[in-house]
Amino acid sequence: MNSDTLDLTRGSVPLCLIRFSFPLLLANLLQSFYSMADLLVVGRFVGETGLAAVSSASTLCFLLNAVCMGFSAGGTVLTARARGAGDRLEEEEAAAALLLLALAGSALLTAAALLCYRPLFTLMALPSQAMGDACGYMAILCWGTPFVFGYNAVCAILKGRGDSRGPLRFVAAAAVVNLLLDLILAGPCGLGTAGTAWATVAAQGVSFLLSLAHLHRCVPLRPAALLSLLRLGLPSAVQIAVVNLSYLILTGLLNPFGVSVAAAAGIGLKVSTFAGMPCWALGYGVTAMVGQNLGAGDPDRVRQTVRSGLLLSLGATALLTALVQLAAAPIIALFEPENAAVTAEGVRYLRICCSVNGLIYAAMYVFDSFAIGSGASWVAMCNAMLDAALLRLPLCWLLAFPLALGPAGIYLGQAFSPILPALAGLCYFRLRCRRS
Repeated sequence: MNSDTLDLTRGSVPLCLIRFSFPLLLANLLQSFYSMADLLVVGRFVGETGLAAVSSASTLCFLLNAVCMGFSAGGTVLTARARGAGDRLEEEEAAAALLLLALAGSALLTAAALLCYRPLFTLMALPSQAMGDACGYMAILCWGTPFVFGYNAVCAILKGRGDSRGPLRFVAAAAVVNLLLDLILAGPCGLGTAGTAWATVAAQGVSFLLSLAHLHRCVPLRPAALLSLLRLGLPSAVQIAVVNLSYLILTGLLNPFGVSVAAAAGIGLKVSTFAGMPCWALGYGVTAMVGQNLGAGDPDRVRQTVRSGLLLSLGATALLTALVQLAAAPIIALFEPENAAVTAEGVRYLRICCSVNGLIYAAMYVFDSFAIGSGASWVAMCNAMLDAALLRLPLCWLLAFPLALGPAGIYLGQAFSPILPALAGLCYFRLRCRRS
């Protein structure tokens, strides 16, 4: 076991969870930073039309990235269980299977994205003045999908082994590359939104190559490992895809309200995503720790992991949410300082969508992470269906249009949607605890 790898089956549960999750939090923050860098640079050099284009395109990119992450989740679970049980051969076979899936999946997803992005933008009612920039941005970004798939696959293996520091280093290098190229290509080179897209693809390539170099070796593939990965990874892919597809549809619901609303909502979503980073990182930690400790046959430590993850996630999310609320206007103004309409609408978005609902989402995510780590990724998938398809979209549409609340209705629908899924996740956790 190298110095980056933690044994998640021993020691203080809260301390172990913090030590494992903190590098992942920093990695998520850096990823969010270089994603926000695109908006910052476009806002400065292109203006609100570029912001609306990149905001809508970013929502579609989130969907692609989410599918990559979902397929990779099965690799984390299988690797963690094998590591907890001390089965090195099974661990390496899971890694080999995941890399093979990443290769095949990235080819299919790239082809699908290239065929579908323009019709999707049309369905999203993207303002006509932003359509050209958005399509140009996506045409370039689609070619980075293999890098995203490969990077997530390698990092899923490393997380299952207890290594969370490696992903941090890869993202740090990518962030530097992305920021430097953003400033050069979109600024002096005058490439605008296309320049930020090329910068993102280059950063993705750097992070993938570094992560691949870090992964030393794999062993021959067994069909059983591939089937197990599909069984665990497909529901996770569907889960995250459904959630992100709902945001894609919500972007379409917001676009008819004008360029300022579309730009402000895109910025607000990125800021809200930033505030949710702690619960995401802790969720990865919960999944890995649950997997390792189930492999080691220690259900008591599994329960302690979930409870510690819940307390830590709620505390960290509350702190960041408070900071966002206090500095909402200056944060939004960073992206489009000359446009008061974008700032005002962005602040309204944050007041509704980055408040108490963040705590409910944090709880939901911890319980979903427990389900994935315990091998029941179908539970998280069903929760995603409940959250996005059965609650968020109908509620947003009802409040925005029949009840005539406009964009605020869409924001309110997003805020209320995680309540029932969080309760469902709690019920599943308590049921599993009784059985074990």
